[in-house]
Amino acid sequence: MAVLSAEGVAFEVTVPVVIIGAGACGCVAALAAHERGAEVLVLERDPVPRGSTALSGGQIPAAGTHIQQKAGIPDTAEILEADLLHKAKDQCDHEIAHHIAKESARTIDWLAENHGLPLSCIDSFLYAGHSQPHMHATPTRSGAELLDEILGAVARAGIDILTSAHVTDLYADAQGLIHGIGYTRPDGSRETLGCGALILACNGYGGNKALLRKYMPEIAEAHYHGHVGNQGDAIIWGEALGASLKDLTAFQGHGSLCTPHMIHLGWAAFGDGGFQVNALGLRFSNETEGYSEQALKILRQPGGVAWAIWDRRCDTVAEEIENHRQARAAGAIKDCATVAEIAAYIGCDVATLQQTMDDVAAITRGEKACPFGRQFADFPPLAPTYCCAKLTGALFHTQGGLEVDTTGRVLRPDRSRFPNLFAGGGAARGLSGPSDWGYLSGSGLLMATNLGRLAGEAAADLVTPGR
Repeated sequence: MAVLSAEGVAFEVTVPVVIIGAGACGCVAALAAHERGAEVLVLERDPVPRGSTALSGGQIPAAGTHIQQKAGIPDTAEILEADLLHKAKDQCDHEIAHHIAKESARTIDWLAENHGLPLSCIDSFLYAGHSQPHMHATPTRSGAELLDEILGAVARAGIDILTSAHVTDLYADAQGLIHGIGYTRPDGSRETLGCGALILACNGYGGNKALLRKYMPEIAEAHYHGHVGNQGDAIIWGEALGASLKDLTAFQGHGSLCTPHMIHLGWAAFGDGGFQVNALGLRFSNETEGYSEQALKILRQPGGVAWAIWDRRCDTVAEEIENHRQARAAGAIKDCATVAEIAAYIGCDVATLQQTMDDVAAITRGEKACPFGRQFADFPPLAPTYCCAKLTGALFHTQGGLEVDTTGRVLRPDRSRFPNLFAGGGAARGLSGPSDWGYLSGSGLLMATNLGRLAGEAAADLVTPGR
């Protein structure tokens, strides 16, 4: 990956708005720029666009949408903003958090009403840190379906996606103006393309071990449950251009990944009363603080594993999520009639596990306080048939990246803007603050879709005469 001098370079073809990456961010940016009247081309390194969006849970937080209003959910941008800031302990960019929360309803309404995405609210449970049912998703609650719906909208709009096009180089002048890009094809040939504006929607650096070891060594050797193509291209280009990079130590982990199946459970299994124990049959954390920070808590346990325990009542809610259904279909979830069966599955002492189960039941009834500060009072104690799964902690995607303004324009350390360079999704700084504990569930797709739309609109305005 390199930034090359644009001096003397003649591009045979120039497209007004070029977008690198055909995930949620890139495709939403393309829809927005096209709708604004700009000619757009999206370049995707893979033969078929999948990436981090397809691997995600496919749920987008938003507040005050028409969908929520019809469902009678009293949500506002102020509530979502407060949830984002509280989860990040006020250590994220407040201006971006405010703007993204404010724009979130417009983005969801636009995707649903202008582009036909079949979105609905998830109101049967609340994710950690959500004080209202913010989540919107397609019918199967899966990232693959969400991306397919967005790609369908792109196809209906007549926007071209050039696949198997791996962008390796940016061509810039001394002022940081991007004149074009260079990309390679599967046969090794290399081509160039000029642009009026460039949007980096090529995600983070979860697939780059060297960068992980540099910025987040505590999770670098864990299972990576993201896309291998996330090699930090935007970070590398941004550093070479002198862009501002922020929160590179931040990441989204996941503390409910079934092993060895590597499918994650629906988090509602824990939110509705389930819990986790280690190899000794002992609880070790407040499981509901957030699935991101739970990853490292599991990895610190003996063998780097834990076991989830919930019941059929919890399972009914969790099965709304496609990944949870896949986990059951794959045999990752074991049904147990007794505590002794769970202990045999874990390989722990049955008396120890029984005491853990009894303690949780007592906490749920209000007879004891949870040593980890968790509240169980909203749910009845677990009852047979129990469900159990072996888990490990995983890295899903990085959260640090290029610092951007409210239009997605990339910034320098002095807060000046690059002339025509935009970033969104995993390429841009997220809202998690500096660590894993600041990730509000769904905020990756929140940033991807909203910064995608905002960057697409701003890039189109930049290159379209009369705007």
